[in-house]
Amino acid sequence: MNVVILAAGMGKRMHSSLPKVLHQLAGKPLLGHVIDTARLLSPLSINVVYGHGGDAVIKAFPASDLNFALQEPQLGTGHAVMQALPHLDESQPTLILYGDVPLITATTLRKLVAEAGADRFAILTVDLPDPTGLGRIVRENGAITRIVEQKDANEAELKISEINAGIMIVPTGKLKAWLAALPNDNAQKEYYLTDIVAAAVAEGVPVMSAQPDHVWEILGINNKKQLAELERIHQRNVADALMEQGVTLADPSRLDVRGSLQCGRDVFIDVNCVFEGNVVLGENVSIGPNCYVRESAINDGVEIRPFCHIDGAVIGADSIIGPYARLRPGADLGEEVHIGNFVEIKNSRVAAQSKASHLAYVGDSTVGSRVNIGAGTITCNYDGANKHETVIEDDAFIGTNCELVAPVRVGAGATVGAGTTLTKDAPPHSLTVSRSKQTFISDWKRPAKPKT
Repeated sequence: MNVVILAAGMGKRMHSSLPKVLHQLAGKPLLGHVIDTARLLSPLSINVVYGHGGDAVIKAFPASDLNFALQEPQLGTGHAVMQALPHLDESQPTLILYGDVPLITATTLRKLVAEAGADRFAILTVDLPDPTGLGRIVRENGAITRIVEQKDANEAELKISEINAGIMIVPTGKLKAWLAALPNDNAQKEYYLTDIVAAAVAEGVPVMSAQPDHVWEILGINNKKQLAELERIHQRNVADALMEQGVTLADPSRLDVRGSLQCGRDVFIDVNCVFEGNVVLGENVSIGPNCYVRESAINDGVEIRPFCHIDGAVIGADSIIGPYARLRPGADLGEEVHIGNFVEIKNSRVAAQSKASHLAYVGDSTVGSRVNIGAGTITCNYDGANKHETVIEDDAFIGTNCELVAPVRVGAGATVGAGTTLTKDAPPHSLTVSRSKQTFISDWKRPAKPKT
């Protein structure tokens, strides 16, 4: 099939300079959700009709499988589809989607496609208790005869509860002819795509219908309130799916997944945790409250204590992280590593059973096994122009408040005494200390503020 996604609207009620379809839901632009769902159908082509903020829309989706068509000016949904016609294969039907309806599922769309077959017209409809503001499905003897918009409906038509969800699949050859004949004699003076239903009926083309599994699939976004409401619906769906897989969530309503979260058995996630990008949690992983995890792999048996920030890291099995730890991109930790409170690891490999329990910075470093990094220790990896590596070999002990000025190496089994500024390599199995001599000044007086 061909797919056309209508994404040209300004979104005035969003009160934003950002095009409506680029506002994010679960960390992805609204239009991105629709494009990804369309791809699941393996269409011949995906055609995005854009308008306001067009350059930004094109730049946001540089993929080679997308065609873009500009709608300028915006004269209604029928006019929007007209702009995509040059890209459509006339021998295949065309599925029409909307860039601000992000939660539509491939399952529902496949049902709609099945109803249409090769040569029928099919539209997605929903029965709502309150259809105010939406186009009504008008039927005669059970068959769809037309769609009437709210502003053009009479009193009897306004009582109809079955509404047009906007999504439809149409024989492309017929679509071109029907669009060419569209009138604009309506309250909005626009070319309504929905008017092609009457044209199909007039030609004897069967107009079929399908309904989604969930009403939320067809909900559109016109303002920030609706955006927030759909965000929570989406996140609850994600939470439900995780719990069905066996994940324990302390509170399903306080979870945000903005990407892909894969979990092994017996995972526990506490409240107010955010996962972005592709995150993998192994078996028996525990994530404490108020943690942020992005593009990371956390292996079996790891405990992430509260208020940790983990970005682009790999954490070995049975490690303990936090509380208040920060792992930056390139942090690669072995098994049974302990990274404690207010410790930052960046672009460094830390081998098995090593620990930095508190108040340390390790950057651009290679740390061996069973290394102890004392409180207040930092690797001085940046000279103002270039980054340099620190190497700490197996079984080394770094005392508190040390500065390791890279490039520098601490040998295996070496001890670096507290307060040392290390500018040369520390030999293996030895004590290295660098301190100024302690002195005393008798009768010294602390400076005082002048009296006023």
